[in-house]
Amino acid sequence: MGEEAYYIDKLSEFIDDTILTEDEKSFNQMVLYGRDVTMQEILSNAKRFPLMAEKQVIIVKEAQELSRSIDQLESYLENPQPSTVLVFCYKYKTLDKRKKVYKLLQKNSVLFESKKLREYQIEPWLKRVIAGKGYQIEPKASAMLVEFLGTDLAKISNEIDKLSIILPKNSLITADVIEKNIGISKDFNNFELIKAIVDRNSISAYKIVKHFSLNPKNNPLVLTLGLVYSYFSKLLLYHGLKDKSPNNAIKVLKVSQYALKDYDIGKKNYPMRKVSQIISILKDVDLKAKGVGAQNISQGDLLKEMLVKIFN
Repeated sequence: MGEEAYYIDKLSEFIDDTILTEDEKSFNQMVLYGRDVTMQEILSNAKRFPLMAEKQVIIVKEAQELSRSIDQLESYLENPQPSTVLVFCYKYKTLDKRKKVYKLLQKNSVLFESKKLREYQIEPWLKRVIAGKGYQIEPKASAMLVEFLGTDLAKISNEIDKLSIILPKNSLITADVIEKNIGISKDFNNFELIKAIVDRNSISAYKIVKHFSLNPKNNPLVLTLGLVYSYFSKLLLYHGLKDKSPNNAIKVLKVSQYALKDYDIGKKNYPMRKVSQIISILKDVDLKAKGVGAQNISQGDLLKEMLVKIFN
């Protein structure tokens, strides 16, 4: 159960593939869907004995659709059929931990909660997955993927699978590879915009903003403002740290070691008072984007206004 569907899918796929042989599956494996069955139908099947096999496997996908009747599982959990592997894929939700059914699941089953990864956890996860497939990825390429695909592990995994088909084993996944095969620009993206702002490279920043204004659908203003705000709010926190050692800074800011250098540069280029001003500027631009205090201002003009005030 849980918010992160990726791990729920992976576990159910593993169970689907490994417990029974192909011959045994014909009579002993069922995949049901929560919207199409009742809890009573599931439990009736679960109480059956396997046919010419040690186990039978029942996988209930989209089990969150059974949330109103999940309590009916209690009686089965008190006396489960030992030869049945019964799997509930309860996506995007969690059971009420105060309920009896939850306590019985904890006692008499394997209960896995799939929690959504936080943004700072995505890049380490990405590196582990890529390493597990026999590849390496450079930091810029990793940051591009995370920025473009967000925290959706399934989407990221799908793109990695595509790359693994194209690239030979032990390849290094670079920004050029990402641009060529996934379609993310290595030069005109939020990662490069923030880097240009951090370095006070106004020429590069204005070029990127111009590209964004010409391609607003691919570069939503709300995402850009959110990422720039995230950087400066963490930079303000970094300014206030008494212990700026790499280990402590990484832990407090929740950033990668690779990203930490941008905060060292930012600290030199943007004093604490200026950082506070920039955070107010970003809030003001965000309000204008929502039509508060200004109307019909284009995305490009709002981004230019943001840069003028940041670099001023």
